Amino acid sequence: MGDVLYLTQADVEAAGVTMAEVMEAAEVGFREHGEGRVEMPPKPGVHSQPNAFIHAMPAWVPALGAVGVKWVGGYPENARRGLPTITGLLILNDHETGLPLAIMDCIWITAKRTGAATALSAKHLARPESEVLGVLGCGVQGRSNVEALREVFPLTKVVGYDVVAARAERFRADVEEQWGLETVVAAEPREAVSGCDLVVTAGPDPPRHRTIKQGWLEEGAFASLVDVDASWDGPAVQEVDKFTTDDLAQFEHYRSRGRLPDVREVYATLGELVAGKKPGRERSEERTMACNIGAALGDMATAAIIYRRALARGIGTRLPL
Repeated sequence: MGDVLYLTQADVEAAGVTMAEVMEAAEVGFREHGEGRVEMPPKPGVHSQPNAFIHAMPAWVPALGAVGVKWVGGYPENARRGLPTITGLLILNDHETGLPLAIMDCIWITAKRTGAATALSAKHLARPESEVLGVLGCGVQGRSNVEALREVFPLTKVVGYDVVAARAERFRADVEEQWGLETVVAAEPREAVSGCDLVVTAGPDPPRHRTIKQGWLEEGAFASLVDVDASWDGPAVQEVDKFTTDDLAQFEHYRSRGRLPDVREVYATLGELVAGKKPGRERSEERTMACNIGAALGDMATAAIIYRRALARGIGTRLPL
């Protein structure tokens, strides 16, 4: 049957795929999703520890020839062990034969495609002149969201908050060094919400702590709920004018498990926005919110680029099937 290409986390990063490329591929994927041409069932999961999960995330994106599955775990207590919170593997298959083409680490992929989904949502829902970004949760996802949003908006300032002060300080230093953006550490959570044009909550999910209250998010601001509803109090969610998500079936699956009870109406999916099925921001004063729970189409779109780049550069290890 041949062999399969194995790509470590270092191999995935060495492929040299840029955030701009991830966003471009994700945009194609979400446009196809909006047109009903993507196969992506809600992700089943198992839970071996409290507040932790391991999910299976399959997707088929015909326009990109990308099909496969991601097996990803999120274990918040790993931070205490010096381990990454998000870990897992992705299998990319040949769409004509079904044979596995590659097995690759998914930590880098998960971070980049999550940031890309936030930026694509903001492209349609945020004011184009947005300059100030607030980030609550200064880990891997906090950084990837900064990286993606700066591809779309003229960012001049980032305000970071984290319950672990040292993590917030590392975030400040890294963002300033890597992207040259003025970055300040907030003493309180509200400082990373009020006065910001864009807000990203990227802390652990769950448990829910509902820190952000009604009235904190400014008129005209956009928020991305990377941590689903962990950070947001019910009335704060209900005051937004437009609430969107990446996949309605997955959203309803979460709702069936007691999550996101405060959402009155989903205005649109990200795919509908990208495909032009529904308008994004229509008024400057609108508060808008995206809760992208995690779409496997972004993982497969990114993995397909990485696979092609790895082949071209001779990266990875061949393993017999």
